[in-house]
Amino acid sequence: MTKFSAFILLISGMLFSYGTDRPNIVLIFADDMGYSDLGCYGGEIKTPNLDRLAKNGIRYTQAYNTSKCWTSRISLLTGLYHHRSDRDFQNTALIGEILKPAGYRSWWAGKHHAGFNPFDRGFDHFAGFLGGAINFWNPGEQAREGEDVPGWRSVYTWAFDEKLLKPYHPEKDFFATDAFTDWSLNWLNEKEREQDPFFLFLSYNAPHWPLHAHPEDIAKYEGIYDQGYEAIRSSRYRKQLEIGLFDPSTAALTEPEHESWNRLSKKEREEEALRMEIHAAMVDRMDQNIGRLLGNLEELGKLENTLILFLVDNGASHEKPKRGTKNPEAVWGSVGSFEAIGQSWANAINSPFKKWKVQGMEGGICTPMIAHWPAGIHVSKNFISREPCHLIDFVPTFMELAGKHVSYPKYLPSLDGISLTPTFAGKKLEREKPLFFQYGGWNVLRENQWKLVQRKQENWQLYNLDRDRTETSNLADQFPDRVKQMIRAWQSWETEIGIGNEKSKKGS
Repeated sequence: MTKFSAFILLISGMLFSYGTDRPNIVLIFADDMGYSDLGCYGGEIKTPNLDRLAKNGIRYTQAYNTSKCWTSRISLLTGLYHHRSDRDFQNTALIGEILKPAGYRSWWAGKHHAGFNPFDRGFDHFAGFLGGAINFWNPGEQAREGEDVPGWRSVYTWAFDEKLLKPYHPEKDFFATDAFTDWSLNWLNEKEREQDPFFLFLSYNAPHWPLHAHPEDIAKYEGIYDQGYEAIRSSRYRKQLEIGLFDPSTAALTEPEHESWNRLSKKEREEEALRMEIHAAMVDRMDQNIGRLLGNLEELGKLENTLILFLVDNGASHEKPKRGTKNPEAVWGSVGSFEAIGQSWANAINSPFKKWKVQGMEGGICTPMIAHWPAGIHVSKNFISREPCHLIDFVPTFMELAGKHVSYPKYLPSLDGISLTPTFAGKKLEREKPLFFQYGGWNVLRENQWKLVQRKQENWQLYNLDRDRTETSNLADQFPDRVKQMIRAWQSWETEIGIGNEKSKKGS
């Protein structure tokens, strides 16, 4: 138990209702989704519920994650750069621990890419798995009657409040995306303390591999991806220009980083198209479940004063893991299958950016992000914010919204982020320090419009994102003094935060 957890237990008996004017907060985190997958970000996937939130809220074009699942969760839930902690979120206060003393009910459903139980760290309810990837149909290790052996057997511990299960063998009607939503809705409908505000972290693992989806959802996308990677990437880019996300004069479509569709055999093209059909179905099902959540909030009369935030933990995944087991005869998308989209589709669905998950270019660290809060966001419909923001900014935002009853332990590292509330009124953010990134051999510093990037020991690259949003023109040779100044800033931060120590903490 952390010092902060002990502090919560000490004062929990003294909590009382602070009123209902403070907003409820719903934080929805997708896993390995492409930047342009949503309809409101240029995609052809059917996402009417998220599109509705975007139309009546804010879309952000320069929101950043850390390029990796577990590091993103540390920053998102603690307000700190992940280097200040470890895989078990030590030396931090989780948002549940921060909001609980202020009278918030706190719940977490879904993925938790760490070994501890969030129920022990400030969350009134947790239901989910303590790992990185699961079989969506059967996260256990054994076949259920009449089914194949799970194609991806991820035997992680599952937690349901204080109860731990390993392995977890759910009933045959289980599908992870649906189940995570079911659990969330159960908590929303609890009568106990129903007058108090709540914080819900809905941590979907869709559309992370393995590619598993309901057959009826897959059927919606039959034939859609038969034209291949570049057709989809270009089509999404054209739509992004049409809806105003990007300006072609400052955000050119990057050079393709995918295979030539025409060089694939007929069978290979059919299989590649099917991969993307299943991926689309997974995003579609997630949106359907978000629709269920919105409907429940409306029925409860809570949608008006609920801040809903949606974003993704990293860029689309290029991975095609080999360590799983699969039945070669299993229908793709079913419990016995184990497939992934791979690099070519990752490049396509991150349109218009370069690269993908774990990379320091925009395709690895830039996420679509939506904010919706009828009572607290005052901007025009279809508003687009181009303010650079980061996962470290979420905890400061939530603390501000929770009001005077929130406190942060002085013995912990100071929060690295700033509040995003100015953007809710269409205003700029006033950030005193640059944004820093480091993971997987990539070093990145974002200072105003300037982005400095280095991969391993290669030369530093410099981009002016105001004029070159998609990183097509390296300006390092033209601005050597700026490069030197930014390198010094990077090195100073590297020393202060202890990058060397972080390298020993890496995990999958």
